[in-house]
Amino acid sequence: MKQSCAPSQYAIVDIETTGGYAAGSGITEVAILIHDGQRVVDRYTTLVNPHRPIPLSIQAMTGITDELVADSPAFDKLAPRIHRLLADRIFVAHNVNFDYSFVKYHLAAAGYHLDVPRLCTVRMSRKLRPGLPSYSLGRLCDALGIPITNRHRAGGDAEATALLFGSLVQWDTEGVIAEMLKKTSKHQQLPPNLPKEQFDALPHGAGVYYFRDKGGKVIYVGKARNIYKRISQHFTGHTPQPQRQHFLRHIHAVTYERCGTELMALLLEAAEIQRLWPAYNRALKRFEPKYALYAYEDYGGYLRLAVGKHGKHHNHVHVFHRHIDAYNLLLRLVREFDLHPALCGIGKPSVPPPPEVHNPRVQRALNGLSRQLPSFAIFDKGRDSHEASCVWVEQGKLYGMGYVSEHADMPSPEAVKEILTRYPSNHYMMQLIYSYAEKHPATVWKPGQPVSIT
Repeated sequence: MKQSCAPSQYAIVDIETTGGYAAGSGITEVAILIHDGQRVVDRYTTLVNPHRPIPLSIQAMTGITDELVADSPAFDKLAPRIHRLLADRIFVAHNVNFDYSFVKYHLAAAGYHLDVPRLCTVRMSRKLRPGLPSYSLGRLCDALGIPITNRHRAGGDAEATALLFGSLVQWDTEGVIAEMLKKTSKHQQLPPNLPKEQFDALPHGAGVYYFRDKGGKVIYVGKARNIYKRISQHFTGHTPQPQRQHFLRHIHAVTYERCGTELMALLLEAAEIQRLWPAYNRALKRFEPKYALYAYEDYGGYLRLAVGKHGKHHNHVHVFHRHIDAYNLLLRLVREFDLHPALCGIGKPSVPPPPEVHNPRVQRALNGLSRQLPSFAIFDKGRDSHEASCVWVEQGKLYGMGYVSEHADMPSPEAVKEILTRYPSNHYMMQLIYSYAEKHPATVWKPGQPVSIT
């Protein structure tokens, strides 16, 4: 076997593993078939000792047991030959980014760098034989009349993939494969089930995007200043982490909502994650408020104030990220409205005034706090030059947001509010709004000022 070959040769690869992502899983079997575009000209298959237990579910599916691989070489011993077989060839696999990420990661761990063109037979099949009910290897081969034996073993699946690849080459009369191999093509990077046409149609402006599974359910929500570039970043590289490995294979569609500004995109992203709670969104959890100011009536009929841990399902007066901020606000209310400290969890126990004296003071404190919370709106760029975006805050909480046409007749603030979409407010969203208002004071409208969207 020569160490290099013509670029028109293909290495058709299939592997079996101990798990679903390269950084935390081992390889148990490798099959590489060298294909010249017409037929298989060389075969290499080997078991691999992953030096970690093979889960029982995988043993049951593949038939590869710990005992079967016990005397097999580790991957680093096989790496020189595997690298020679793959170098200077086009890497072909069914759902190529899965196999490629594993092989690249484990070759790198053994000291070998792999960076070769790739072809995915899932994407090729979707392009050349559209409309089939399933593009999994087994069902695809059944639909196309391709024999497949020794299923879920690297050798058997690689042989089936080679037959499928040979048929796809013959069916390709429009130059689809050549187009996929162009360096400017995104086919190598895209998830196997995402139509390239959807990706190519993505806008270059700010907005929120949604990754959807086969049934159309949203599995991830993200925001971007440039939707096309941000989604491209999701598919760039071969990060061997479980989240990326798992969610890429479940992406069947991408939809989006354009936004006028990054603030609108950030707020919509937060609202949509709160509404949908997609399986692969995790980051916003850390922005939940930690503390809250509560008001309640005790058994003695006293209206009391207290600072405590924030609970999503508990009614609160105000929320805080730091305990010291909550305590300082409560202390200020005690002093300003002459509240009894012990009834607010401050100071030593002492005899309070009767409820009919103390409770009105607490109510005045709550009313005063409500009045102190700001009301304002942010008017900024819209999705085009004929509209403006609007974020409306009422007494310290997000009221709603939306877009106002420059041709709309808006005689009063209430008229603007009526056309906005209502959104639930949370601590994270208000942090975003306050920060934006502080950095862009020219966009802020306050009560008493005329409403202008130009």
